[in-house]
Order: sequence, then C-alpha cells, then structure tokens
Amino acid sequence: MKIENQLAAAAAAAVKALYGHEADASQLTLQKTKKEFEGHLTLVVFPLLRISKKKPQDTAAELGEWLSQNTTLIASYNAVGGFLNLVIAPACWVELLDSINADPNYGITAPTEKSPLVMIEYSSPNTNKPLHLGHVRNNLLGWALANVVEANGNRVVKTNIVNDRGIHICKSMLAWVKYGNGETPQSSGKKGDHLIGDYYVAFDKHYRAEVAELAARYVQEGLDPEAAEAKAKQDSPLMREAHEMLVKWEQGDPEVRALWRKMNEWVYAGFDETYKALGVRFDKIYYESDTYLEGKEKVDEGLQKGIFFRKEDGSVWADLTAEGLDEKLLLRADGTSVYMTQDIGTAKLRFRDFPIDKMIYVVGNEQNYHFQVLSILLDKLGFEWGKSLVHFSYGMVELPNGKMKSREGTVVDADDLIAGMIAQARQTVDEAGKFSDMTEEEKNEVARIVGMGALKYFLLKVDARKNMLFNPEESIDFNGNTGPFIQYTYARIRSILRKAADAGIRLPEQLPADVELSVKEEEIVQHVADFAAVVRQAGTDYQPAAVANYCYELVKEYNQFYHDFSILREPDTKKQAFRLVLSLNVAKVVRIGMGLLGIEMPERM
Repeated sequence: MKIENQLAAAAAAAVKALYGHEADASQLTLQKTKKEFEGHLTLVVFPLLRISKKKPQDTAAELGEWLSQNTTLIASYNAVGGFLNLVIAPACWVELLDSINADPNYGITAPTEKSPLVMIEYSSPNTNKPLHLGHVRNNLLGWALANVVEANGNRVVKTNIVNDRGIHICKSMLAWVKYGNGETPQSSGKKGDHLIGDYYVAFDKHYRAEVAELAARYVQEGLDPEAAEAKAKQDSPLMREAHEMLVKWEQGDPEVRALWRKMNEWVYAGFDETYKALGVRFDKIYYESDTYLEGKEKVDEGLQKGIFFRKEDGSVWADLTAEGLDEKLLLRADGTSVYMTQDIGTAKLRFRDFPIDKMIYVVGNEQNYHFQVLSILLDKLGFEWGKSLVHFSYGMVELPNGKMKSREGTVVDADDLIAGMIAQARQTVDEAGKFSDMTEEEKNEVARIVGMGALKYFLLKVDARKNMLFNPEESIDFNGNTGPFIQYTYARIRSILRKAADAGIRLPEQLPADVELSVKEEEIVQHVADFAAVVRQAGTDYQPAAVANYCYELVKEYNQFYHDFSILREPDTKKQAFRLVLSLNVAKVVRIGMGLLGIEMPERM
C-alpha cells in the first residue's frame, strides 16, 4: 500500500481515537511538505477542526503525537499552525521501493475486456502533399495520448481519417496530367507523397501566373486592380479545369477515378514510410471518399426528422441559434458536402464498427468551433457519445521565420526534419565522444534513437494547448530539459547495472529494512512512487506533457544523487544494494514514462 494511503488510514484512526468521530476521505488531505519545512508529507488539519473543536496548532500537535506513538510510519513530526508535517520512517521508504521493484509495470493499469473503449483520431492528412512539422506534432500527440489513456486502464482504438477527395486533390491530379509527362515515384526516385506535393505546388505556381496575366489584361480594359484580380480568379481556365475534374470524380468517371487511385496509392506508400519513422500506427483508417456519402445520408435523415432545414437554393443547414451559435452549412446548393458532413459520416461508420464509449479528436485549435458544432449535431442525430466527445485541441508549431504554407512549398517537411534530427544527433554524439567502442551499425541506431527522442520530447514536453516555437538545435542537448539528457541518464544507469553484474554484485529480492538512508535517497523514492499518480493525472487531464516533465525532474534529481553518492564503490553492502535497486527503478520508471511518449531508451550511449 502507498505511504499516503497508509497515513490516511492511520490519520482516520487517530481522529476516531482522539475525538470519537469518523473522518471521511475529503477531510484527510495529504500533500507534499513544502521545502522550507522538515517532513515528507503534510496533513492539512483545517477540515478536521469541526471534529476536534480545538485550535489548528493544538489539533495538529495531538494528531502528530498519536501517530508517532501508535504507528511505525512516522519518525518525527512538527506542527505549524493547521499543518502537520510528517517525517516518514526510513523503513517505510525501503518497503515502498521493494513494492515498486516487484512491479515490472509500475504506474500502468492494464485494460480488461470490460474496460471503456476510447477511440482516438489523429493525423488526418490530405493526399495532395507530404506530412509536415504540424502533422508531426499531431501524430506524436495522438500516439502519446493514446498510450496514456490506455495506461489508465482503457481499451484504445487508434484511428486516422484520410482526406483523399476534394478540389485540393484535383489540383495535384490536374497538374500531374498537364506537366508530369508520366513521372512516377520509381522514375523520379522520389517518395510518392513528395512527388504529388510537388505537383500541388506546381498547380499553385501556374494558377498564380495565370491570374496575374488575366488581371493585368482586365486592368488594361478599365477594371480597378482589386476587381480585376477577383474576375481573374473567377475566369481562371486552370481552376475551372480542376473543378470540372472534381465533378467528374463525383460522378464516378472511370478515367478520373483510376488516376485518383493511382496517385493516392503513391501518397499512401510515402505516408507509411513517414509513420514508421515516427513510430506511430493506426488500428483503423477511414477515408473521406467513403465517409462523405454516409454523411450525406445522415444529413438527409436529419432533414426528414426536422433536425435540419433546406434553404431556397437547395442547400441544407442546421439552426444552432438556440445553442447560442449560428446556422451551419451541411450540404451546398449543388449537393456537395462540407467537412462537417464528412465528420458526421465518419462518426456513423465508427459507431457501427466499434462500441465507442468516448471519442477523442486530436486536431489543432483553429478547429475549436468546428468540434463544438460537431458535438451538438452528433447528439441531435442520436450518437450516444456525441455530447461527450473530446476535442484534444492543441496549439500550432511556429518557426523562427513565421508560419508554414504548403501550397507555396515553404513547409518543414516531416521526412527532411526526421533525417536532419538524426544527422544532427550523430554529429552531436560524435563530437561528445560518446561512441567509444561501437560498430557503425550501433552508432547509426543510437543516432536514430537520440535524434527521434530529441524531436519527440521537444514537441511533447510543452503543454499541448500552447503554440510553440520549434528549435532543432536546442532539442539535441545533453543538458537541460531535453530528450537526450533523459536518454543519457538512462544509459548511464544501465551502464552502472552492467558493471555491478560484471563485478558479481547480485541485487537482493528484498532490501534490508534497517539500511541507513540519506534525505536525497528518500526524496528519490518518493519521486519514483509519484509516477503512478502522474500517469493517472495525465490521463484525466489529457496531458502527455505531464509525463515528459516528470521524467525530466526525476532524472535531474537522480543526477544530483549520482554526483553526491557512491554506488559501486560504496563499502556498506546494504547501502550499495539500496542504491542499485533505487537506480534500477529510476531507469524502469523513466523507460515506462518515455515509452508512453513513444520515445525509445538506448542501453548504451
């Protein structure tokens, strides 16, 4: 049993013995003792004053004295006003470490067949361009969130919705037809998603040139520049061709559909490579080309039931003014769908495929309003989880030179970013002289683990709700709040444990209860024990960053301990055994915690 639980039970017994009343859990508040006071845990006495009918200081002192006389939990205590600061007996820390050591999955609650089913959607790429830095943050957040939710005893289905239809897809297709000369990923040596992304940029380049030429002609004919540009965009032959291609796609034109399938397959193959490098995957992938028709059916159903209404031009809307919002378009006048329609259709298919208890969408904060509306519409349409859907809203990743624009080709490409991080890691580790006796293959693997760890940790340590500035150089540093700092500490501990084994030192199954502990050692045991609560809170708050920063604080404390105390050279065998088991469990908790974030730990560095 955790020390906090034992203390809470003992405090309840103390209240009963001293004052003859039962204290409920809400009246027994334990918190970490503030650093300026002596103690490990503090009992807040104020909620108990109605029972004791005494002053805060007197109540705290009486409870402290009873606990010290009637339990083995307390080494000493001090009462400061309404706060009872408790110094935990060393044997309790030893017992706590023993219990953590006996649990290979400490902090993790495994789901059962009866656990709630949570579906988490992330990634949501478009098939007209490769993944970029924004997608990287989305995928890493989605993967980490899924792991944290599962670690709290939920069954999790990881899902992706691929936006594989629409005018933006037709732009790439048309550009390839007009300018591609039959180019393929094989003939060009490019990943499929990069190849298609190049044609999306090419479309925009030709479209801009066409609009500029038309606008200049209209200005010469007497239109003012603003009106000339608007007319030029409306008259653009290239854009008109793209819309004609979209109409053909909607009508099922065999030639257009065949081209669409071929180009999308190129993109999917490219996406798969990037997902593998990022270490993320999905249990189920949905495609907008399938779900938008389902959405149109649900909208028609809602229209028949009077949930939605049709305007004179034939467009279909939802009136949300009663909910304090506005009217929301669901089907255009020409019958084509919007993103909201697709999301309704996807929800229908997901609800059919899985008995979902909770649905979480990992989507940027620019879509906050969209998901507020979606929740209301799904609830109106009868989806049980509609009202309680969760929009895991996260901030944008910004660059030193401003925002990214994919149509202009100014994004930070995910593949280039991954390759650059690994190369930077190789250079940094080489320069630090940490590759002593490794083979070239081992060096490359460590560089991959460190580079990806640096990238993932940098993007995940920040509160997801905040915008962030990405700085690759800052992320690969063996000092400070970085992935490599945590990885290096883990590798250091693994090295200590290997040396202990080589020296014939065997770790005991149970530590001696009478080992003498330093304050620092007690603090680290307490910090290790906190991991379970951190994982629970991260699951409750949907906050993977809490796990990331916990791991950093733990290894920072451990490094201070490593600097101040001997381990392998400690002559007292009891202390040595305790420090080795403590080190082992720091490494274990860090490995589990970083694993929840999708970050690998190197055995050697």
